[in-house]
Amino acid sequence: MTKTIIITAAGCLAIAVAIGAFGAHGLKSKLSPEMMTVYKTGVEYHFYHALGLLLVGVLALQMPSSLLNLSALFLFLGIVVFSGSLYALAVTGIKWLGAITPIGGLSFIAGWVLLVVAVLKN
Repeated sequence: MTKTIIITAAGCLAIAVAIGAFGAHGLKSKLSPEMMTVYKTGVEYHFYHALGLLLVGVLALQMPSSLLNLSALFLFLGIVVFSGSLYALAVTGIKWLGAITPIGGLSFIAGWVLLVVAVLKN
């Protein structure tokens, strides 16, 4: 599972670079400043949490734990739901997509809390 976490993290980081570049070069002239800010927020959180996912994978090498596996899962789901909903909102303008963004935020929080619990239990 540890290799899977690290591979997933690296993949998420590569995608974050690509999505960020696409936004900076392909969307800047097409999105309103407000929607560009929404898009950039998605990219920032994507990067932060993909790096966190990488950290969890590296920690799992040292202290294998089902809690770390859950932490990784929640961080990944947070990237998909939080950042994904912001990307979709910015590109499509469909406002209700913003309503699911907090679910991704809760997933991020759960991932970080699970990391704390895993470390405390070790």
